[in-house]
Amino acid sequence: MQIRQITPAIGAEISGIHLGDAARDATLFADIRAALLTHRVLFFRDQDITRAEHVAFASRFGPLEDHPVAGSDPEHPGLVRIYRSDDPHSYENTWHCDGLWRPNPAMGAVLRCIECPPIGGDTIWVNMVKAYEELPESIKRSIGGLRAKAGIEHTFGAVMAPEARARLAGEHPPVEHPVVRTHPETGEKVLFVNGFTTHFTNFHTPANVRVGQDFTQGASGLLQYLIGQAAIPEYQVRWRWRAGSVAIWDNRATQHYAAMDYPPSHRKMERAGIVGTPTF
Repeated sequence: MQIRQITPAIGAEISGIHLGDAARDATLFADIRAALLTHRVLFFRDQDITRAEHVAFASRFGPLEDHPVAGSDPEHPGLVRIYRSDDPHSYENTWHCDGLWRPNPAMGAVLRCIECPPIGGDTIWVNMVKAYEELPESIKRSIGGLRAKAGIEHTFGAVMAPEARARLAGEHPPVEHPVVRTHPETGEKVLFVNGFTTHFTNFHTPANVRVGQDFTQGASGLLQYLIGQAAIPEYQVRWRWRAGSVAIWDNRATQHYAAMDYPPSHRKMERAGIVGTPTF
C-alpha cells in the first residue's frame, strides 16, 4: 500500500491495493482506517469492485444508513445511487457534511464513480479541523459553547409540495449539534456548521444581545461567517473523477462540495454512508 499526500491540509491518494481485498482483510482495512484519520479523505483509482464489495468494504466501518429522499439500491441496502444528467439542480453543490440533519450525522462514506463527464464534475473536500484551528481566538471564545439547529426541510424538502415537505419534516425534525464538535476518535475540535444549519439555539443571551439590533444580526452574521470558512482554498483538496475512482472520507472532520458544472453531460455515483454517533 502506497500513500501519496495531495495537499498540506487534506487528502491522500492510495495505490497498490484493491478495496475488495480490504473488505476481507482485517489488517489491510486497519491500515486504511488509520490513513483516513490522518488524511481525512482518501482516494483510489481503478477500483473494479462490485456493488457487493462496495457495501462489504463500507460496512467494515459500521452499519450503513439509508436516505429518506434518495433511497437505496434495492438489492444493496445502504448504497445510494446519485445519478445526475442534464438537470442543473443539485443538493451536492453546497458545502455540507452528510446527514447533519440527523441526530447522529454520518461517520463517513465510500463514494464510487460509475460514469463521469469528460470534463467537470469534480468534488472538493475541506478540512474542518484546520478551519477551526485557523479561526481568530476571539471567535473561538465566542462560539465555544454555542449550539445550532440543522434540518432537512429547507434543503431536500424545498422543492417538495407543502404536504410532502411537512411529512418529511415530521419524520426528520430539526436536530441540535454543537457548533464546535469534538472528534470522537482523535479528540480534535471541528467547526461543525454548514448548509444544513439554520440558526444558533443559545446565542441570544445577555452576553451577546445588548439591544434589539443584535437580536438577529449578530447571530446570522456570525453563522454565515462560520459557514464561509469551508470555502477557503488553503483548507481544501479537489479531486478529478474517473470511472472506477473511489473516495472515502471522515464526515466528522470534513465537508465537501460537488461541482455542478457538467450538464448536459452525465455523472453517476454510488455512495455507501456509514451511521455515525451522537455529537453531544
